[in-house]
Amino acid sequence: MTGGRVLGRRFGRLWAAYAVSAYGTGLGFGAFPLIAVLVLHCGPAQVAALAAAGRAVGALLAVPLGPWVEFRRKRPVMMTMDLARFAALASVPVAYALGGLGFAQLLVVSVLVASADIAFKAASGAYLKTLVPPEHLLVANSRFESTTWTATVLGPPLGGAAIGMFGPVVTVLADAVSYLFSALGIRAVGGSEPRPARTGAARMRAADLLEGWRHILTHPGLRPLFFNTIVVNGLIMASEPLLAVLLLGRLGFAPWQYTLAFAAPCVGGLVGSRLARPLAARFGRHQVLFAGGVLRACWSLGLAFVRPGVPGIVLVIVVQLGLVTCCGVYNPLLATYRLDHTAPDRVARTLSAWSVSSSTSIAALTALWGLLAALTSPRIALAAAGVLLLATPLLLLRRENAPRSEPADAGVREAVDRA
Repeated sequence: MTGGRVLGRRFGRLWAAYAVSAYGTGLGFGAFPLIAVLVLHCGPAQVAALAAAGRAVGALLAVPLGPWVEFRRKRPVMMTMDLARFAALASVPVAYALGGLGFAQLLVVSVLVASADIAFKAASGAYLKTLVPPEHLLVANSRFESTTWTATVLGPPLGGAAIGMFGPVVTVLADAVSYLFSALGIRAVGGSEPRPARTGAARMRAADLLEGWRHILTHPGLRPLFFNTIVVNGLIMASEPLLAVLLLGRLGFAPWQYTLAFAAPCVGGLVGSRLARPLAARFGRHQVLFAGGVLRACWSLGLAFVRPGVPGIVLVIVVQLGLVTCCGVYNPLLATYRLDHTAPDRVARTLSAWSVSSSTSIAALTALWGLLAALTSPRIALAAAGVLLLATPLLLLRRENAPRSEPADAGVREAVDRA
């Protein structure tokens, strides 16, 4: 049996806290690009810089957080990061109401939220691995993944409508409040959590900072997945601010159209997350992981051909539907493999290193693509990203020494988080 009674009441409370923050994030989808374009009248270079700087500096600040999280109880860390994100995001509507909101504040808030995100993901992955038995991690993660995509389907259209009725920062406030309620929900999980034992000196060492990367880069299976994931995520995310400028500015899409074009396809992510387990059980974990990694690289080029009006909305929806369906299959299987091949005493550092690298890659490519868009056009930059994505499956081929896949009927174990 894999129902709620197996996962337990504590998981149910954790799931509820996750759902609250996921729906808040859905409501706040694209809020900063919207504010930058519609309130601060920023161009493509500034919008790209906003996304890039927040991730880059946030990742830099998060580097020492990995070992810090590793040797502390995970639930208090998760609550602290939720409260930090609440405080940072809540400052935006306050400054807007007082007439003092500026580009610099958006940058600072982006940095704080990005670093807190990385620390939270590191802690939550390690915490889930201790809260849920290994044989039920797939069920738990499927619920998280489904909740994420459901929130992404419903949140952005509601957020777009709220922006139209109440102004451009209302969804930022909703996102902030969701983190406050998430912290309260995590506190309600209860239970005891032993302090992780630390060997050696009490002070943080350079080896502690590097252990996550060392594990990833020396593991023959994780290494190709790591390089493929950071490049693919970087190119996909680098396209987002440029697409916002193209759709909201040059093509004249309304905010509700913009959010709808990204929300509706997320039904595919919900479907993909539900298909991950049966597909892996039938065809094998590694085979489905590889297929998902290849297929998710085949869609983004279509965004370069978007046009005004209904045909443009339809094209964006079709492209995003294909992309997020493949990601919905790929993400749970990647998280499964990553946790299954990481020892409990280095999970937080490994997840932190992975997130820091991903954020840095996204930041660098976002800045580079913003510059490319400024020198050429957003459409040309989108096309370049799409073409490069077509080559990324080659990074998955370097797996000669990777561990063999478990039999398909042995079951697939999974862990928290979308990557």
